[in-house]
Amino acid sequence: MRRLTLMLRPGWLALTVVVIAFTYLCFTVLAPWQLGKNAKTSRQNQRIEHSLNIAPVPLNTLLPQQDSSAPEAEWRQVTARGHYLGGTPVLARLRVAEGQPAFEVLAPFAVDGGPIVLVDRGYVRPDRGSRVPPIPPPPQQTVTITARLRNSEPPVAGKEPFSTDGLPQVYSINIDQVAALTKVPLAGSYLQLVDNQPGGLGVVGVPRLDAGPYLSYGIQWIAFGIIAPIGLGYFVFSEIRAHRRETAPKAATLEAPAMTVEEKLADRYGRRR
Repeated sequence: MRRLTLMLRPGWLALTVVVIAFTYLCFTVLAPWQLGKNAKTSRQNQRIEHSLNIAPVPLNTLLPQQDSSAPEAEWRQVTARGHYLGGTPVLARLRVAEGQPAFEVLAPFAVDGGPIVLVDRGYVRPDRGSRVPPIPPPPQQTVTITARLRNSEPPVAGKEPFSTDGLPQVYSINIDQVAALTKVPLAGSYLQLVDNQPGGLGVVGVPRLDAGPYLSYGIQWIAFGIIAPIGLGYFVFSEIRAHRRETAPKAATLEAPAMTVEEKLADRYGRRR
């Protein structure tokens, strides 16, 4: 009972609550968060590697209709025959290409017998700080392009599209935002041109096939979730053991029987002899 009372002190109660909360977060939030990122990155790497090793397929086999999308086929190489639609291009700003700032140039592309799809023509470098450089127009005739299928990006919170120098700009390649700016209905996925394509600019490369540190981070959070309660148990045991050592001499003194007068006299005179 005394041991339980010792652990009910405010300091120990606060430490116990902190350890329980930390352990709960490790197993339910932090570790799943990192392991989920590792699984997502691994799936993306598999898709990219698969797309590099197989021949392109016609776009109409993956996007047969105007309102269709192919999220599970992201990074797959496709071919499409059609023509670029005229009009002002849309720029995706604050992008990075080969480690340097860039604008990515977006234009609608009407596929023969298929949907109108957004095409990422590639990147251009900012001119004089953040100004948009001259952008070559795409060809007007019918062409065949090869590109990678990409999923629409989520919009950036608090960052609405805007126009400067007569060119609309967006902070992410979000199909709905670009469709509203161009006033053209677009399919749910977009195309990213590969090298040496009609209308292409600087080629946007594929991400590095690196899973990153997410798996090791997830394992570390699991380890922390295991170590935390073990450490609490060790400190509790140490505190109880220290408390037992402090109270043992006092208990022995209190429990020792009192000596009678005769025993005290005998002890005193016996020592003198």
